[in-house]
Amino acid sequence: MYAGAKAFFYALSRSAALKRLASRYGMRSRESFARRFIAGETIDETVEASRSIQAQGLQLTLDYLGESVRTVEEADAATREYVRLLDVIVKAGIERNISLKLTQLGAGIDRATCVDNLRRILEPAGRHGFFVRIDMEDSAWTQMTLDIFETLWQQDYRNIGVALQAALYRTEQDVRRMNELGARVRLVKGAYKEPKDVAYQRKSDVDAAFIRLMQLLLDSGVYPAIATHDPPMIEATRSHAGRNGIGKDRFEFQMLYGIRRDLQGTLVADGYRVRLYIPFGREWFPYFMRRLGERPANLGFVVRGILGEQ
Repeated sequence: MYAGAKAFFYALSRSAALKRLASRYGMRSRESFARRFIAGETIDETVEASRSIQAQGLQLTLDYLGESVRTVEEADAATREYVRLLDVIVKAGIERNISLKLTQLGAGIDRATCVDNLRRILEPAGRHGFFVRIDMEDSAWTQMTLDIFETLWQQDYRNIGVALQAALYRTEQDVRRMNELGARVRLVKGAYKEPKDVAYQRKSDVDAAFIRLMQLLLDSGVYPAIATHDPPMIEATRSHAGRNGIGKDRFEFQMLYGIRRDLQGTLVADGYRVRLYIPFGREWFPYFMRRLGERPANLGFVVRGILGEQ
């Protein structure tokens, strides 16, 4: 069921026809169904949402949605938009933290182009005190993503971190390598449909891997981000930290914008640091469908939203 739901929504995320239909309704008004999960289509809308989030005691990271660009020109445009985002964030006075995907910067076109574009973002980000998280995409990109990350890390770009997916068999060795470097890791379960030769297929196996990796990061990592909405995973993290005297200032929980707001508030009230991943932009549909694949119960909310729109 777990792998089947992810596969179903992953397939839908790649449908051009469904994307066109959703684009007509999904973000049309402030009450539109997609706005539960997407902060807006523009930077200005997202800044407004970010201020509200920070007022609730939550931290944030902004993600300009887009992936798998096909031309150098598209990669350049995405890079320029991220540089503009840095300026907007500085002027707005909100937290200086962003996330990005390497295929949005041209990894699928030419590695050197991608590295150059990432440097174009990291240079002003470093001057203005930003932290930049490199998101992890499907397993076809794992090695290249980590190679590019480590290349820049060895060039003394230390305002960067990376996401790793518990569902992949290889991730324990990747966590150990990042701990050895002293790099900051965001641990996620993994939202992509992956073949059984590279990834766990059963939810119980992914959960068990997540707990093992969480413990490894809390014990030996540098300020890890434990990214989950799953109460048993959260409780396992709290219990391990408590048993081992790991202070609440040595890690953070991360959650997605619009999902499990009740848990967000409870954790903040209990003194934990909680960061929200805040996506925005016009290329929101693939991201949105992967969120449904992770938690199909959200589908009822979407259906009600579509009927309301019509």
